[in-house]
Amino acid sequence: MATQEQECADRRRRDRRIWRLDAVLEASARVTLVSPRQGLDRITAYRIFEDVPDVRSRISYIDREFTLDTDVSLVESADLVLTAIDDVDLSKQICALARARKVPVNVADVPPECDFYFGSQIRDGPLQIMISTGGAAPKLSNLIRKRVEEALPPPPFLGDAIRRVGILRARLRKRAPGVGGALGKRRMRWMIKVCETWSFEQLAQLDDERIEKLLEAGWDKGLTVPSYEELGGTVPTVSWAERIPSGTLPVAAGFIAGALFTSALVLLRRK
Repeated sequence: MATQEQECADRRRRDRRIWRLDAVLEASARVTLVSPRQGLDRITAYRIFEDVPDVRSRISYIDREFTLDTDVSLVESADLVLTAIDDVDLSKQICALARARKVPVNVADVPPECDFYFGSQIRDGPLQIMISTGGAAPKLSNLIRKRVEEALPPPPFLGDAIRRVGILRARLRKRAPGVGGALGKRRMRWMIKVCETWSFEQLAQLDDERIEKLLEAGWDKGLTVPSYEELGGTVPTVSWAERIPSGTLPVAAGFIAGALFTSALVLLRRK
């Protein structure tokens, strides 16, 4: 019977492998997954067999263990190789094979055999924050990520704010076209003032009507920045200092690294 400690370790590995697979799929990679069917967890099996067509179509699944005798071509055709198998010698051989063919490789939980790492990430729409210690302290990264998340507005405020500011910048460039020079510097200064004056929550409420009002009352009238309330908004301003709980300032960085699958090789291709 598995001990509680073993069950917790299995759960952590399962969570990490699910996150890593989702991360590469979100990056629009085409994935070749080599793993015996019995080694798949429920969510991974769902991704392979039952997920939406766009996801399933990007996963080529091979139901068996990886062998060097028959699968060298899989490594040669990949842009990235992720391996998490119990066979240490085979892991080293896969790493050597990938590096000999200049294919970046990540061997789970073995930092010297990793050409790249999966950082602990915070994602909110276009916002991406990665924390990494280069494989030195995986658990710390998870703890620090949680502390950073506590200091940020809850989704979707940041993601929405970034999207709306991007639309505002595009409208401003259309209103005052030109690249570089004095005009470019004026646009940059005005956008900085907007971002410093309005809170994240307020920026997230920048709909098309408010964007037009902001440009008319601000940019068109001497680069002033009216407050959110002056444009009819009612979302209160919350300062960054008020947002950070006591004792939650990050003091270290880390990253999540670990098994992607029990006995699995994942190969990624851009196309």
